Amino acid sequence: MNEHHNPWTIINAEDRYDNKWITLTHYNVVNPSGGKGIYGKVHFKNVAVGVVPLDEELNIHLVGQYRFTIDKYSWELPEGGGPFDEDPLDAAKRELEEETGLRANEWSELLRMHLSNSVSDEYSIIYLARGLAQHAPMPEETEQLAVKKVSFDEAFRMVEENVITDSMTIAALMKVKVLMLEGKL
Repeated sequence: MNEHHNPWTIINAEDRYDNKWITLTHYNVVNPSGGKGIYGKVHFKNVAVGVVPLDEELNIHLVGQYRFTIDKYSWELPEGGGPFDEDPLDAAKRELEEETGLRANEWSELLRMHLSNSVSDEYSIIYLARGLAQHAPMPEETEQLAVKKVSFDEAFRMVEENVITDSMTIAALMKVKVLMLEGKL
């Protein structure tokens, strides 16, 4: 099997919905087994960014907000998006300050991931921020946020107990936990 070969054939494609953030495309396809079918794809117009703001005492800052799409309140890392022509680190710095008021003087990339690759092309880059200093938050008008500082262990417990269900937050906290266990943090 050639992992670089695309076994799907696109017969035609039609954009069914488009806004500032996403495009929804309907495809008529021939699937890998030769059958005709359909596929829908949500194309994201920004890269998703997330930040693990970890202080010297191993506390992190979580952001809470009501998420319209899942109709539930969600605790998660500071997250947002940036245009593809912007350095994702600059977008991450902006999101951290907007949502929490924090600025960091040490940044490192933790991981990159596709968030739901069966229906979307949304791509994410998550950073670790250290050397934190508090400033005033500046949330966007669409955001009604709560910010809380918790120990890393408490945040990890929230993942284990399914209190935190956001995929970027889970993946990032798991990666930080591995780095801690390996003595790399």
